[in-house]
Amino acid sequence: MLKVVLIDDERLARSELRRMLEEFSDVEILGEAANSAEGIEKVESLNPDLIFLDIQMPDKSGFEMLSQLDKAPHVIFVTAYDEYALKAFDVNALDYLMKPVEPQRLAEALLKVRQKNEEEILSYNNRGILSETDQVFVKDGERCWFVRLSEVRLFESVGNYAKVFFGNNKPLILKSLNALEERLDEKVFFRANRKHIINLRMIEKIEPYFNGGLLLDLNGGEKIEVSRRQAVKFKEMMSL
Repeated sequence: MLKVVLIDDERLARSELRRMLEEFSDVEILGEAANSAEGIEKVESLNPDLIFLDIQMPDKSGFEMLSQLDKAPHVIFVTAYDEYALKAFDVNALDYLMKPVEPQRLAEALLKVRQKNEEEILSYNNRGILSETDQVFVKDGERCWFVRLSEVRLFESVGNYAKVFFGNNKPLILKSLNALEERLDEKVFFRANRKHIINLRMIEKIEPYFNGGLLLDLNGGEKIEVSRRQAVKFKEMMSL
């Protein structure tokens, strides 16, 4: 079952999309939002598999909304404007539907989501979770390393790549943070915000930070902000 949230400032557009989605027996609509602020709240509280997201909204654009999520679900943009198509795929959207949405294009977009989910499930089942004692091969250009995960203190998102921090090295690998998070042991590696995964054993200092977040000092000298939502999870994990 695909769990879906609709985010669009036009009520009629949401109603029409809801009507069309109700034709698909494997789609469950969890909720709707009329702007980016509501959209962020719905995504964080309902944890959907997929969002249908308008690009032009009165408070923030769909792109700005995505940038504020710690972990984004799959995204299909629905918009009246075609000039944003390239940027939509830059942020890894699965599809880009023009208004008014055609039933055939909607069916094709949902098929892409199902196929992507199947790929991720197969990948997860085949590879499993890596422990901190596992060693991983890292290649960046002509340089190669064989690194024990316990030595990695930080992963940082850089577009479609991730920067891996260990010792004095910071090579780039072609992996998203979401893909890395699925394979890393959550007891050791923690998603601090949308751009960073940290090794909990590498924390030297914890301080309260702006807007209910936390600021962590890692033993390599990096200062990493834990977002307000993730700070709640962090405190729960670290308390008796």
